[in-house]
Amino acid sequence: MRPRARTVPLHTVVHLCAAVLAAGSLGTTLYHGVEDRSTALAFGTLVAVGELTRRGGRGIREPAPLAAAGSLAYALLGEVAGRPAEHGAAQVVTVVLAASLLGSVPHVGRGDGPSLDPVTRRVLTVGFVAVCFHPLHARGAFDDWSGPGHVLLLLVLLTLTALCDAVLAAALAHSRTDWPFPPLLRDELRAVPGIGAAVVATGAVMALGAAVAGLWALPVFSVPLLLAQLSHRRYTAVRATYRQTIASLARATEIAGYTPHGHSRRVAALSQAVGRDLGFTEPELTVLEYAALMHDIGQLSLVDPVPEGATAGLPPAEQRRIALLGGAVVRQTGVDPRVAGIVERQADPHAEQPLAARIVRVVNAYDEKCREGGPGGPLTALEELRLGAAGEYAPEVVEALARVLSRDTEGTREQVDRSW
Repeated sequence: MRPRARTVPLHTVVHLCAAVLAAGSLGTTLYHGVEDRSTALAFGTLVAVGELTRRGGRGIREPAPLAAAGSLAYALLGEVAGRPAEHGAAQVVTVVLAASLLGSVPHVGRGDGPSLDPVTRRVLTVGFVAVCFHPLHARGAFDDWSGPGHVLLLLVLLTLTALCDAVLAAALAHSRTDWPFPPLLRDELRAVPGIGAAVVATGAVMALGAAVAGLWALPVFSVPLLLAQLSHRRYTAVRATYRQTIASLARATEIAGYTPHGHSRRVAALSQAVGRDLGFTEPELTVLEYAALMHDIGQLSLVDPVPEGATAGLPPAEQRRIALLGGAVVRQTGVDPRVAGIVERQADPHAEQPLAARIVRVVNAYDEKCREGGPGGPLTALEELRLGAAGEYAPEVVEALARVLSRDTEGTREQVDRSW
């Protein structure tokens, strides 16, 4: 019997395509020389500064919006202060890639350099815009598109590029993690009207401003996007503080000795992975994470702690009492009411539970059974969950948990590491 041929992962194919495009553009630029060096230097500096102000983090789709907008503007630059631009698509890709790598040097020195996926997306999206625009512009195909028509043309092309980038980002994430593609795509498309729209609008305005006013338009039109980026950072910091507050509240059961150390965060991280496998979107994953963190908060009402905090072995009535008490505590904290609902219903029969509550119940039981099972705990725990899936635990969640545990991909490990 012939062994099955190994297929090349999609993200590897995409990386190779970006590498071929970058190498071909670099070779063409070196052969023909750099045209209009002052313009190339100005846009390269803008992209490098945008990379220097890049800030990654949890939930940030576009960490360097100024660099992205400057790259798109250079790709759509047909004129500079009323004179035709002389650069071509190959030079656009070369300048953007070189400036992006140069601006990433300080981040690499701090051990926080960009991964291959964002660089690949930048090269491919900029190359797509440049190839669509510059050859046709050089032939005069857009001469009849003047005034509002030209603006509309740029916006349509940039919007199409943003949509293609969203599909590419979702495909790369799906290839790395094997998470379902539709919810990943929905998350990416949901981000397009936000920071994606700001990048698209700024890129179009920069290209139009430089065509009329020259390169002095670049710093002027960079200010609004920098201010928007600063506001987005503050919003992200507030959300991070909010999440840390919830995590600290969830640790109250550990500090008081009701649950083992790290139990709530292990349940939260694994619940998120299971939720990803079952098609949860980012907002749903956030609610699921908060509920998983606070699922044991009701144990603080107990006079005598449950040994090792293992509530999965308690009688159903006692489990429901603790869950209802936990939900009452969560409602007093001002957290999203959906979180309290999940905490309250985690002990209900699985046929009556929302999917998030089923996930929390299964993952909580798995973590508790792992502690009880010794060296072979994970396999034993999973087998026990499968045996009890018909009555006590939701079968589809148990199978999703099994898939997550058997999946040893870079993206799965990154998800857990990034969460904590």
